[in-house]
Amino acid sequence: MKKTEIKRPLRLLVSKAGLDGHDRGIKIVARALRDAGMEVIYTGLHQTPQMIVSAALQEDVDAICVSILSGAHFALIKEIYGLLKKNKLSNIPIILGGIVPEDDFSKLKKLGVKKIFTPGASLQDIISFVQTNIKAQF
Repeated sequence: MKKTEIKRPLRLLVSKAGLDGHDRGIKIVARALRDAGMEVIYTGLHQTPQMIVSAALQEDVDAICVSILSGAHFALIKEIYGLLKKNKLSNIPIILGGIVPEDDFSKLKKLGVKKIFTPGASLQDIISFVQTNIKAQF
């Protein structure tokens, strides 16, 4: 008898990193991902890298989606990746959204960011990217 594999929905941690208080966009993205059948854990505003990684660890997420509008994307992403590595979670991909200059894309991707979405990205493009490129980790 074959063992039937049950496919679970992707689990995504959605977070607003840093001091920026604008969360309308990330809430819209979180809802769109949920409506597309994914399990979304939204951690809210003003999350530190430590809070994000701690939540990722506790929730067994398949990816971390971070919104940064403050311009602190390099410092925050470096710290998040450092903490993921320290906790043996460096296999968890990060999807970055927010105001990120195109000149910074290649540097952020070298740090390990899987994809960057800037203002104006369509919800369908975000959903399609996640469905195509993110795989269950656990």
